[in-house]
Amino acid sequence: MEWLYNLFLEHSALQAVVVLSLISAIGLGLGRVHFWGVSLGVTFVFFAGILAGHFGLSVDPQMLNYAESFGLVIFVYSLGLQVGPGFFSSFRKGGVTLNMLALAVVLLGTLLTVVASYATGVSLPDMVGILCGATTNTPALGAAQQTLKQMGIESSTPALGCAVAYPMGVVGVILAVLLIRKFLVHKEDLEIKEKDDANKTFIAAFQVHNPAIFDKSIKDIAHMSYPKFVISRLWRDGHVSIPTSDKVLKEGDRLLVITAEKNVMALTVLFGEQENTDWNKEDIDWNAIDSELISQRIVVTRPELNGKKLGSLRLRNHYGINISRVYRSGVQLLATPELVLQLGDRLTVVGEAAAIQNVEKVLGNAVKSLKEPNLVVIFIGIVLGLALGAIPFSIPGISTPVKLGLAGGPIIVGILLGTFGPRIHMITYTTRSANLMLRALGLSMYLACLGLDAGAHFFDTVFRPEGLLWIALGAGLTIIPTVLVGFIAFKIMKIDFGSVSGMLCGSMANPMALNYANDTIPGDNPSVAYATVYPLCMFLRVIIAQVLLMFLLG
Repeated sequence: MEWLYNLFLEHSALQAVVVLSLISAIGLGLGRVHFWGVSLGVTFVFFAGILAGHFGLSVDPQMLNYAESFGLVIFVYSLGLQVGPGFFSSFRKGGVTLNMLALAVVLLGTLLTVVASYATGVSLPDMVGILCGATTNTPALGAAQQTLKQMGIESSTPALGCAVAYPMGVVGVILAVLLIRKFLVHKEDLEIKEKDDANKTFIAAFQVHNPAIFDKSIKDIAHMSYPKFVISRLWRDGHVSIPTSDKVLKEGDRLLVITAEKNVMALTVLFGEQENTDWNKEDIDWNAIDSELISQRIVVTRPELNGKKLGSLRLRNHYGINISRVYRSGVQLLATPELVLQLGDRLTVVGEAAAIQNVEKVLGNAVKSLKEPNLVVIFIGIVLGLALGAIPFSIPGISTPVKLGLAGGPIIVGILLGTFGPRIHMITYTTRSANLMLRALGLSMYLACLGLDAGAHFFDTVFRPEGLLWIALGAGLTIIPTVLVGFIAFKIMKIDFGSVSGMLCGSMANPMALNYANDTIPGDNPSVAYATVYPLCMFLRVIIAQVLLMFLLG
């Protein structure tokens, strides 16, 4: 049985791989189990590691440090790539308000952390760990630990605080949503309210009866009209065609137009009359509308198109087709000439069968090629992220230069590459499954190491008076900011309850609470609000955890 002892207990590279893999497997398995309708998912790996550490399992310290660091880097970089495409667009009109409210949650929690540290005597590193657990934000914990290591301060205690506060952090946001719903929300507040979404397309049919646009080209009319629109089909004298920008409109022409729903009234005035047919039903067979044209979805897979503007391809004029919509990451985008294409975009193309075959050759439509992620960008991004994280920045009032570290550098580079990569013709596309795999692998490695390291002292910490104090502080850091900002958003600013709930879940990086909100609140407003505020809040919590320690301890 010596081989079994060597496999699990004798420190070696092989033993480290076996132990961390076993902890991850057990944690991921138990993470699928629902307790009172809530599951912890990959986070259960953290608690599996704590149990393993408590019962004396350990790995070589250098191997532990390597696996923990590498797992954290993979996770935060993949996270940056994922949120990058929507990071800057989240600051548009509707998103600014939600992001400011989410920012208030983050800053209020940070302020309460500092106040609680001075009021209770709990050290700031421990309080930062409690804050990370209360906000269910393990990347921020990794950033805090890296900062403490740079400063030569013991870095293991924040993990204990995070572990103690984490369970309450998961259920605390749900409790906050329940409290707001119980005391503030009426039945009519739960009715689905349509949100303005600049990305959401709407299809409408119009008839040309406005003399002001008779005998004018579509290009000239587009310059006259403020609302953006795309004319997908034009019917005249019983024939259907794909209109080019030079097409001249005549009285009585019927147009199928793709635009935003808020623009329909303005376009009705522009064209003259809107038809009553509902063109937005999901079961419409577009190929049965007319016999001359077909509609097909084509995927952009040619690398040289990555980062190019749709209008620069001149597909409508060269091939006589029209692109009505673009699907990207589950979102419909209006196919305007200024739209910058990315690998993986799915374009709805309308035209004759032969023309669509030619366009298919131009765009690629080789779906198989998208299933192979571009690993070059992954590794280059990690190198750039670590290089950025190692650069010291001098900030007035802080004696020690600030470094973004293993968490801050990679997440910033990931966001920048995810956002601007296509514009410099860098292929940053990864399939959703590939990105989820990278994130889950990195986070599992990181949490397994974190739990294993904290496990030896976890129960000693919990079952003593200061452990109960930590739990109470964590509950306060979760519930107070969310309830207070949620009250302001719902009662004073009159934001719908679904968006408020999603904003609170996103500001606390809490997908478990989002699942609860989605299950109990009709419509998709919680998910939209969550996606709007999540990138900024995730980024800020990683950076604030480092700056807070350096500013107050440096």
